[in-house]
Amino acid sequence: MSPELLERYHEAIDRLDALIASTPSRTDTSREAVRRRAAERMGRLRNFLAFLGDPAAAIPKIHIGGTSGKGSTTTALAAILSAAGYRTGAHTSPYLQVPSEKLHFDGDLIDAERFVRLVDHLLAALAEFPDADHITYGEAWIALVMLFLEDIGAEVGIIEVGAGGRFDLSNIVDPELAIITSVGIDHTNTLGDTIEQIAWHKAGIIKPGRLALSTVDDPRAQPFMREEAAAVGACLREVDMATAIRDIQLSDIETSWVEAATGQRWTIGMAGRFQARNGQAAREAARMLAQRGWRIADAAIDRGLRAARIPGRAERMPGEPRTMLDGAHNAQKVTALAADLPELLPVPEGARRIIVLGALEAKQVREALATLLPHADMLIATSPRVFGKEARAADDLAALAREVGFGDRALPIADPREALERARTVSKPGRADAILVTGSLYLVGNIRDLWYPADRIAMAGTPWPIDGAPGDMATTHAGARP
Repeated sequence: MSPELLERYHEAIDRLDALIASTPSRTDTSREAVRRRAAERMGRLRNFLAFLGDPAAAIPKIHIGGTSGKGSTTTALAAILSAAGYRTGAHTSPYLQVPSEKLHFDGDLIDAERFVRLVDHLLAALAEFPDADHITYGEAWIALVMLFLEDIGAEVGIIEVGAGGRFDLSNIVDPELAIITSVGIDHTNTLGDTIEQIAWHKAGIIKPGRLALSTVDDPRAQPFMREEAAAVGACLREVDMATAIRDIQLSDIETSWVEAATGQRWTIGMAGRFQARNGQAAREAARMLAQRGWRIADAAIDRGLRAARIPGRAERMPGEPRTMLDGAHNAQKVTALAADLPELLPVPEGARRIIVLGALEAKQVREALATLLPHADMLIATSPRVFGKEARAADDLAALAREVGFGDRALPIADPREALERARTVSKPGRADAILVTGSLYLVGNIRDLWYPADRIAMAGTPWPIDGAPGDMATTHAGARP
């Protein structure tokens, strides 16, 4: 990427980010007001898409929501469809380091030139739109997703829900298949603080007359999937992962499992026992599409699952001391991560596991801290750097950790990079200490930049650039996959 293109790329990002700053603050944060505003935004977005000429309206789409697993399932299914020969565009959210990470085409990130051109087109159209002053950052982004799918000539688009489902801006799509991976406690300020309330939101992506797949295992949430499907006349398939998969095996780079119904072993290129669920969900989705005439053979499923990879999820970084990044940011994700830590990031006797943890202000972190307590010899609380959202102060997080039981093993360091440097400093060479960075995808993005700088990601069109000058921490690529 030339310096001129890189400059234009950053300018495009700044122009999009300006929509965040221009959005007025809301004083009424009741759930009723949040829902009312969400309905208004979705209506306005539909009008803006019509103004743009309804880009990607004719492209078949798959919509994927859930408290946990939706990003990995999106990535896995996109890889399967690409392996099957379909031109596949995908949208995931949020990004870790650069906004263009949210847009994928057959496994590659959108190239910077295309990103700049589409943002220019979007904002030029927005300047002529009658209701331009009210278009939000989120609305602009969903419009950009549709322009992207149209521009690449996608044969299928896979779209991850941002949060919830029923009132998420991505729910303007009419998908061939809707997938709900799980229901847990998260985003309580907008979705509610009970499983039942949140399940109602998740079920809202099921569409009339379309296919739906649920791998939701909470019995309090399952009735909402069935009731929604019955109400709108959708064809719902429910998969009980407790019986659908067995014999899960994992390493620090991949996970395999046996599909109980067929006895076949499948492998996904992501680490963590929970990735077996996500991989099987993608496998089940591919099977449902194949039954409707899509050309998806088992060989393509195998190739796609093995190729599927996502940054910032149980990701081992190059070099020493051993460092793993995982963006677990809710109770479900932290519980799954903690269960796998003895295998994903083992520490021998006499060694220490040091956790660097940060969270957004809105996140419920007490339960996460309690879950991680048995797996941490030291906790360094920090504060993620994120534009437009409030992070929990490091001092407050450390104080909460002490209440939970960390005592004097909890230390606050506000700056994420300084927090990691302290963790590296207290790690003893030769003692096999290990560092885990978790609690927030935004924190993972802050830290990951030290190995894979954001500009290099944008230039290379991949989250794993290996050419050019390494990042500050990437003095060796031992253990890293190309």
